[in-house]
Amino acid sequence: MFLRVNPTPTELETLRECGRIASKARSWAGKEIKPGYLLRELQEGMETIIREAGAMPPFPAQTSRNSIGAHYCSAPSDNTRFEENDLVKIDVGAHIDGLIVDSGVSVDLSNDQRWSTLISAASDALDAAIDMCAPNVDVEDIGERVQQVITSAGFNPIFNLTGHGLGKWTLHDSPQIPNARIGLKGSLKAGSIFAIEPFATSGKGYVEDKGKPEVFMLERKPKPSNKIDLETLKTIQSWNGLPIARRYFNNLPKKPLERTLKELIKQGALRQYPPLVEVSNAQIGWKEHSIYLGPNGTEVLTA
Repeated sequence: MFLRVNPTPTELETLRECGRIASKARSWAGKEIKPGYLLRELQEGMETIIREAGAMPPFPAQTSRNSIGAHYCSAPSDNTRFEENDLVKIDVGAHIDGLIVDSGVSVDLSNDQRWSTLISAASDALDAAIDMCAPNVDVEDIGERVQQVITSAGFNPIFNLTGHGLGKWTLHDSPQIPNARIGLKGSLKAGSIFAIEPFATSGKGYVEDKGKPEVFMLERKPKPSNKIDLETLKTIQSWNGLPIARRYFNNLPKKPLERTLKELIKQGALRQYPPLVEVSNAQIGWKEHSIYLGPNGTEVLTA
């Protein structure tokens, strides 16, 4: 099911409510975070705020540090703590009945604010991209503007990460919105919902999969197998194809869960999302907002 263009008035109000909820969780995390705080507890705290407000996470809340650009999600037993001088990307969203918003911010945990220019480069690039948003604007033109802002600050964009459309029950819909001119096709459509997320780095500007994945997404119905625990599969399917985390299933027996995940991955039914790390291990700053391109212009849903 997709919601590429023209939400109904009721759907639009739902998206706005999701935006308020995601913004509340993001703001709480930005104030709560400090050296010594458990990454897992900050992620779970954001998800608790989302649930208590009447929404659900459309993907696991994530806290990616330093050279990790995205997809660091804590395992159920993760005891990693934030450290002084960390540069943290807080990624959080909310959905109600499959209507999704996606948002994020970078936080500098150094005493001397050493990452402030890197964070500002990503933030300024997002502002410049939002200013360009209008019907029929080519996504490559947005990417070019993002790159101009980031490189003028002395950094590189992440070339192989993009923003994305937001569909109903679909976190990454079309179009892709790049952070540079990289040869993508597509344009913004009136009435569409999408996320723009510039990444700025002091490194080469590319990320690669690195580390153990803790985020998964069921992409298709699996083939019958005695290695798949039916209760576990039913629980995974209840997320309607949205990304999930292993820590979502602490109430399920561990051995059947792990056996089921392994078989679903083997069949190609379950996609894995490992952490995305900058190839030269350089720091990454980032910011993201979800946007509605409405009849009265651009509306930032997650402001």
